[in-house]
Amino acid sequence: MTGLDQYLTAVEPYLREYGYAAVFADIFLESFGLPLPGETMLIAGALLASQGDMHILPLLGTIWLAAVLGDNLGYAIGFFGGRRVLERYGPYVGVTELRLKKVEAVFRRYGGGIVIVARFFILLRQLNGLVAGTAAMPFRRFVVYNALGAGLWTAAWGLGVYYLGQQIPSAFSWIPRLGSGVLVVAGFAMVALLLLWLFRYRHRH
Repeated sequence: MTGLDQYLTAVEPYLREYGYAAVFADIFLESFGLPLPGETMLIAGALLASQGDMHILPLLGTIWLAAVLGDNLGYAIGFFGGRRVLERYGPYVGVTELRLKKVEAVFRRYGGGIVIVARFFILLRQLNGLVAGTAAMPFRRFVVYNALGAGLWTAAWGLGVYYLGQQIPSAFSWIPRLGSGVLVVAGFAMVALLLLWLFRYRHRH
């Protein structure tokens, strides 16, 4: 059993018991820094929706809203609490000094636009709101980038897995067996296409 398969097996009972509330809670808490399997919950929910156990549109709306609100809470914590608060209390919830430094280095190199693609990378997905807040990134700019990134992430994984599960009935059983490595490669491919589009857009304007 692969790591992804284990995660899906672990979150499925919560989805069946609590439905959209479980999706919202998991993704919301992950989005402001807690080390939870938000992307796994998204994939599991989309797989269940493809089998008719959940409705895809409410699911996608729940995922997007949880991601946006969670990141905004992270931004508020970083902005009002500052880096000192994160250094003091962050390790209790998995936000270590090393993790903060890694994400800060990415922000310094790529600027605020990284908020758009942060959703596709596990460490950035958890800490981008906190770091954007501590860096005093303009809130209006953060909100726009964050909402766009959350929408792309939700559509890419949610709709992608949902339609795959509908078109290929056996996808529910073999998608988990692909393993996290294949999904990471797919995520990198989607991010590469997004970055190419952003580069061309910026070049034209």
